[in-house]
Amino acid sequence: MLEIKNLHARIAEDGTEILRGIDLKVNAGEIHAIMGPNGSGKSTLSYILAGKEDYEVTEGEIIFHGENLLDMEADERAVAGVFLAFQYPIEIPGVATMEFLKTALNAQRKAKGKAELSIPDFMKLVKEKAGDLNVTMDMLKRPLNVGFSGGEKKRAEILQMSLLEPSLCVLDETDSGLDIDALRIVSEGVNKLRSPERAMVVITHYQRLLDHIIPDVVHVLSKGKIVKTGGKELALELEKNGYADFIEAA
Repeated sequence: MLEIKNLHARIAEDGTEILRGIDLKVNAGEIHAIMGPNGSGKSTLSYILAGKEDYEVTEGEIIFHGENLLDMEADERAVAGVFLAFQYPIEIPGVATMEFLKTALNAQRKAKGKAELSIPDFMKLVKEKAGDLNVTMDMLKRPLNVGFSGGEKKRAEILQMSLLEPSLCVLDETDSGLDIDALRIVSEGVNKLRSPERAMVVITHYQRLLDHIIPDVVHVLSKGKIVKTGGKELALELEKNGYADFIEAA
């Protein structure tokens, strides 16, 4: 589904190189966890997958469903099935969460040549999915993420992902700022989206998220390169011993 080949990238504004030759292949139905110390390039990789303009790819390609993502604008990638859950979801004053979700879903349906959902059909769908994530009607009426706790922001974002049904879910430190209960709820929402047709890339610092969202493969990213790949037990090793050995080897 996703194949990253020799990806090099830098910050567009000042030319600082962040990614220095990423190679990664993610098959449909798999969950890959990417772990690494601060500054290793984890979030940069997620932003480049989603099409954030602050970064410049200098070498390599990203093949998604047989097409090069780098040839697509951010909205085209979203329609193609790429979804990025942010570490810090932004607040949008004046835009009700419910209206944002309806607009996003219908824009995607329109781009795919499907009819827009009627208001009753949309309300039925969003209520069904919101219940699983403890997203209340009060939250849906409030401006997007404004005044939300960390857990509420993440639950609202997973609700968006559930509605849009992307084929590639990129989760950038989704566990950041979550207490134990919120982590469990968000993780359950993510796990319900696991399917043979969907792949996930989970970026995290900590093993605790991977106790809930169990990965098929774990990668260690250091200084812009993947320096170690293994099974889920690799995350346990990192939790016990830290990144020092891998950073030194890199």
